[in-house]
Amino acid sequence: MLDLRSVDASIGAIPILRGITFSVDPAETVALVGRNGAGKTTLLRTIMGFTASRGTLRFQGADLAAVAPHLRPGLGIGYAPEDRRLFSRFTITENILLPARVARLDEAETRRRLDRIYQVMPELETLGPRPAGSVSGGQGKMVALGRALMLSTRLLMLDEPFQGLAPVLAGRYAEALGRLREIDPTLAIIITESNPELLDSFASRVITVERGQIDSDITKERVAA
Repeated sequence: MLDLRSVDASIGAIPILRGITFSVDPAETVALVGRNGAGKTTLLRTIMGFTASRGTLRFQGADLAAVAPHLRPGLGIGYAPEDRRLFSRFTITENILLPARVARLDEAETRRRLDRIYQVMPELETLGPRPAGSVSGGQGKMVALGRALMLSTRLLMLDEPFQGLAPVLAGRYAEALGRLREIDPTLAIIITESNPELLDSFASRVITVERGQIDSDITKERVAA
């Protein structure tokens, strides 16, 4: 489904990614792990088209380079950045629904996707009327996940979702991802994380990035062995 071949990316004159090559199939949950500064965030941003790159990026057989960044979510790609980027004056529900408005989804499809989000995170329905600026950091991460799920029909990408979360909130977030996998088993998920142990319970593959290159690509079965 997602296929990267010899992808390089730079920020200014500084090379960040070097020869990144891997594929992600439907239903896979991939943990993209590595130390801070290894290039994990740049890799997600490159897939979204926010970083200039060289090499081949394909999604569902189509050349992503031919798709403008603002059109890539329309392919079924949802992305939750590390810093959440919520609109603080909008309510939680308005933040979640914003991608549907931009994508011009009809009312029935919007309702269907919103119901899926509430199945994954029931608390978001209760918190819906509150301004996004009034929620805690952990709740904000949940809102950002809900907003990404509004468009992620094929691929969901989460950048450091556990960073800064207290253990209880990290556990709730992990439970939500587990419910998502049960509700939508064909969805592909890529999660970046500095601590791979947080993803052991649901990642089917662990790809380790070191200094902008893939150091290892190991399936869960081999990790468990």
